[in-house]
Amino acid sequence: MREGLPVADEKELVRRARRGWIAFALAALAICTATLYVVGVYARGSALSALEVQGRTDANLKVALLRAVLERPRALPLLLSHDRDVAEALSDASQEKREALSRKLENLVAGTNASVLYVVGPDGVTISASNWREATSFVGNDYAFRSYFSGAMQNGTAEHFALGTVSKRPGLYISQRVGLASAPLGVVVVKMEFEQLERDWRDAQRPAFVVDDNHVVLITSIPSWRFMTTEALAAENLSAIRESLQFGDAPLLPLPFSAAETLAPDASIIRAVPPGNSAANYLRIAVPVASTAWSFQYLLPIDAPLAGAMREARLIAVVALLLLMAAAAVWLRRRQTARMVIVREQMAREELERRVSERTRDLSLARDRLQAEITNHRVTEAQLQVVQQDLVNANRLAILGQVAAGVAHEINQPVATIRAYADNSKVFLERQQTRPVAENLDLIAGLTERIGAITEDLKALARKGRTAPEPVELRDVIEGALLLLRSRFTGRLEMLRVGPIPEGMKVLGTRLRLEQVFINLFQNALEAIEAQDKGGVSVSVEASREWITVTVADSGPGIPPDVLNELFEPFNSSKEQGLGLGLVISKDIVTDYGGHIEVESGEGGTRFMVQLKKAD
Repeated sequence: MREGLPVADEKELVRRARRGWIAFALAALAICTATLYVVGVYARGSALSALEVQGRTDANLKVALLRAVLERPRALPLLLSHDRDVAEALSDASQEKREALSRKLENLVAGTNASVLYVVGPDGVTISASNWREATSFVGNDYAFRSYFSGAMQNGTAEHFALGTVSKRPGLYISQRVGLASAPLGVVVVKMEFEQLERDWRDAQRPAFVVDDNHVVLITSIPSWRFMTTEALAAENLSAIRESLQFGDAPLLPLPFSAAETLAPDASIIRAVPPGNSAANYLRIAVPVASTAWSFQYLLPIDAPLAGAMREARLIAVVALLLLMAAAAVWLRRRQTARMVIVREQMAREELERRVSERTRDLSLARDRLQAEITNHRVTEAQLQVVQQDLVNANRLAILGQVAAGVAHEINQPVATIRAYADNSKVFLERQQTRPVAENLDLIAGLTERIGAITEDLKALARKGRTAPEPVELRDVIEGALLLLRSRFTGRLEMLRVGPIPEGMKVLGTRLRLEQVFINLFQNALEAIEAQDKGGVSVSVEASREWITVTVADSGPGIPPDVLNELFEPFNSSKEQGLGLGLVISKDIVTDYGGHIEVESGEGGTRFMVQLKKAD
């Protein structure tokens, strides 16, 4: 033993110091990681804010330029609508006046930014156009289907962006009615194209485009994005666009965007794939275009600026962290040295205490043995509870097996009906009769809901509960059961005669589960008379103050006495292919709703009486 401290204890102090340095290193690593993450988030947010300010400034400048381009040609239709030559050409069908008007429009369009000026008669046919000398002249073309024509005729003026049906070039059509609303002479139209504006945007090397109120790209710096959409079009909007030929046969596919982060209602981060480039993140700024229903959208690349800002901020943070960690290491070293002295003194006192503790060890061991015995008793008791729980679960699994077999039995009929409707649908499709196919599909959908309702019995057992009863129209229940039996007993269902059921007669239950009851009873009755040529099944309804009794009677050979005594026991059936579960399930359903089933059978046939509670 060394003076003041055993060798083993000194080694323990060294190990503690080593563990302290390991903990310091791990803490330093965690702090550095958290600090770099926080600094990165802050730098990213600051850089995004700066980019958003820059993007909004650029977007507002481009919108101002777009508005300036839009405003210049808007006055032409208004001025020409009051021009005497236009009115005379529309009133007089003289070819000379119309050609003279075409030459006048040709001279006017040369001094403006307009693409084409033309005048359309009240029937929608163009009588004069500035491009009358060209092969793609608008003269003689019928534009009555265009909304800018119908809109101007009704409202006096209209604007419509579309793909030209003759020139195949997109542009904005601005129209003005000539004459009074009560007696319009025609419409003056100016078409404005934006090729120069798009080239200016393209030179900026940053994607920019304009979308309409249907989210369709109209004007864009990337030609391949024209007539694509920023959002999926509603079916009615897509149909209307197709019928109006507004964008020709453009597929109107979504843009290669994927949403990443929303910053504001008009600013978000998206991931886009511009033509010829790989996928990258962009800041999308949306600015409304005044006096139109358009929205200008500007994409600002952010990957490089954000990476640079985060890299710079993290470099500064690393330098600061290194200085801080160095100071912390010096403090930790001094603290460990002081602690070493304190621990050595404590160990000397602990040695004395250890000798005292050895004298009380025997008592502690005895106490431990007693606690061990108590623990063993508790473990045995817990094992007993586990065994009991296993027995409960085994019993529950057996019940679940019975219910599952019943559900499989009840699902057979809807599945067979679904197969019949599916086969009929194939025949209708071969005949190209879509309406019956749609009706069959609706029926198939209803049958799948029925299967889901049947399986609710199995779920109800797992949940220890069933569906609450509600008032159900008895006539709907009977008709639903007959509908499901139609495919199974094709050609023989007329042998089942249903007596009159007053309208409004309601019972307590759920429609799908009660239909299961009558499907089983009707099917059993029809199968009982299957070998008879003149057999029949009758269904009658009687009502009392509190009960409604439905009687299903057949003229079959009756039920054997040995089967009748155990008729409502599981897996008891007189049929070779039967499971013996149909009547068991039917009885359970009726009992759940407060009713009961009675049966009478003899050589003259069998009668089932189903008593159900009348709904108030």
